[in-house]
Amino acid sequence: MTFTASLLKEMENEARTTRKILERVPDGNYDWKPHEKSMSIRQLATHVAEITGWIPLILNTDEMDFLKMEYKPAAINNQQELMTHFEKSLEEGKSALAAVTDEKLINETWTMRSGDTIHSAESRLDNVRHCFCQIVHHRAQLGVYLRLLNIPLPGSYGPSADDNSF
Repeated sequence: MTFTASLLKEMENEARTTRKILERVPDGNYDWKPHEKSMSIRQLATHVAEITGWIPLILNTDEMDFLKMEYKPAAINNQQELMTHFEKSLEEGKSALAAVTDEKLINETWTMRSGDTIHSAESRLDNVRHCFCQIVHHRAQLGVYLRLLNIPLPGSYGPSADDNSF
């Protein structure tokens, strides 16, 4: 199996879990945050929904410079917009990944920087894997938010405490 095929399979598996938690984000709570230093549910859920959309950037450019980029998060105001954004980002990520060769994934470097400060200069493969790790990390944060709002959580890699299968 190629790296590309393996990554596409993993992306699909993680998308099922991500979809389940994003579907639980309630309308009417988009500005809620558990702490003043925390992101709002809107910011966090939008971030989770967009991460697979970073993959074309990783595969089709040489770097991302935070000081030069003009990041504007999608304007998400309800679950329908959130899910539409997620599915669009997922398709963009899958399409870009399906078009790349293993050679490019392994042998080419992609850099994340803030001007002269380099945060990361790793293979494109490592950066795609980092996206997957970011999805899991922020999805878990979102689970904490939902728990604090007393919203039942779906299972991720098996049943959750809210599933009736125990």
